[in-house]
Amino acid sequence: MFRLLFWIALIAAAVWLWRRFNRPARPTPSATQEHEAAPMVRCAQCGVHVPQDKALPQGAQWYCSQAHLDQHQQ
Repeated sequence: MFRLLFWIALIAAAVWLWRRFNRPARPTPSATQEHEAAPMVRCAQCGVHVPQDKALPQGAQWYCSQAHLDQHQQ
């Protein structure tokens, strides 16, 4: 009986090792990202941070919306 349990455990360990080392490598999270994060700028009116490509520039200052740009100009 002990021999049978020994062989079952040995075969199970061999199958587990074979599956573990033959599994395809998982891609790292940084390798799956297609682009980097956009630079963030701070709204001069309310202080909210928004991506630079969505912010409205006025001189050296940035605004999160047209309403805040208009408020600051007045």
